[in-house]
Amino acid sequence: RGSTGSGQHMTARSLSDWLSYLEQLHPSAIDMGLDRSRQVALQAGLSRPAPRVVTVTGTNGKGSTCAFVASLLQAQGLKVGVYSSPHLVRYNERVQIAGVEATDAQLCQAFEVIEKARADVSLTYFEMGTLAAFWLFEQAALDAVVLEVGLGGRLDAVNLIDADMALVTSIGVDHAEWLGNTRESVAFEKAGIFREGRPALCGDIDPPQPLLDQANALKCPLSLRGTDFDLSIEAASWNWFGTDAKSQRVELRDLPLLDLPMQNAALALQAYLSLGLPWQDAAIRQALLDTRVTGRLDRRTFEWRGKQLHVLLDVGHNPHAAVFLAQRLNQRPVSGKRLAVFGLLNDKDLDGVLGELTGCFSSWAVAPLSTPRSRSEQEIAQALQNLGAVVTSYPDVAQALEAQCAQATADDEIVLFGSFYCVAEALEWLAGASRRK
Repeated sequence: RGSTGSGQHMTARSLSDWLSYLEQLHPSAIDMGLDRSRQVALQAGLSRPAPRVVTVTGTNGKGSTCAFVASLLQAQGLKVGVYSSPHLVRYNERVQIAGVEATDAQLCQAFEVIEKARADVSLTYFEMGTLAAFWLFEQAALDAVVLEVGLGGRLDAVNLIDADMALVTSIGVDHAEWLGNTRESVAFEKAGIFREGRPALCGDIDPPQPLLDQANALKCPLSLRGTDFDLSIEAASWNWFGTDAKSQRVELRDLPLLDLPMQNAALALQAYLSLGLPWQDAAIRQALLDTRVTGRLDRRTFEWRGKQLHVLLDVGHNPHAAVFLAQRLNQRPVSGKRLAVFGLLNDKDLDGVLGELTGCFSSWAVAPLSTPRSRSEQEIAQALQNLGAVVTSYPDVAQALEAQCAQATADDEIVLFGSFYCVAEALEWLAGASRRK
């Protein structure tokens, strides 16, 4: 489907031109509400992005849950689109079509279509990107799409689409200025993605009442972790049970341990089961093992100055994610030491994150992130010193990482975490390190 001549004249924008343009389109980065997006979607003639739509929200675990659901659907030979955010290194990561990132050309064409349709309606960067993704999915003739909510649920641009199934991974307090500062207010916003009579699933072991009330009011068949599905983790494997559409119990036993959060795999398995697709034990096990998310408990081995080193990258940046990271580090001991590389944005709960993890590392290298929203390395270092940790500050993430590489051996593990910015800088450094070998 080539575009008509209009976009091909001399002023065709590159993807980076488009992204800079989108950043200044709207007076605020976040403007909650669906009216503007809905109007542009109508003007662009957007219909459904695919016959089956699964929407995923939650405080933590959205990205890996989306990846597990997509992986399970792809294992059945379905052609699947995934929309997620934010990206780590390239914007293209946000839009995947049949397992492949959208190309610059595809994204530029989609932005052009939405820009034309927008006329004088003001859209945020995220809203433009969301409508562009929907347009690309529609062009690709997919069997299913998995959509990750950007913020909250009820008023997020992704919620324009009436999903066939809505997943809520976990409910914690984050983005309080938009979603309120209680789990109840957050749950109300998340439950905004539920649709009348359509299945809703919740992976939070203790969902606040507003979520249950909303499912009840909309007569959504609600699957709850601990009741309708659950998991148990052993020393070297894990087990899962779920409930199918006929209320029959289905089990998977002795599943191999995964790096990504197994509670998110458990939620994805229940979602897959509820879609009523073929249940093939071997294909399902393999699909779980094959699921990867860049920057989420992302283990890599690389050569550096003649030694082989191991790094674990994780974008976790709130106390909930820190608890999970600490548990995972304890479950997977290393023969040597663990060395931390860490940076954090200034609106995140520094003490809450550090309190969970101080004991996990023999030393910390801290650095500011490449954004005005970064916390200063002095402030992070002071907080760690107060907790009795060994800490050194560096001017940027790359130098902090190099310092830990210099003292690491093949038995050690470097754990780099705290922010998308932190992991993005590390990925660029690692790409350079592999070229410099």
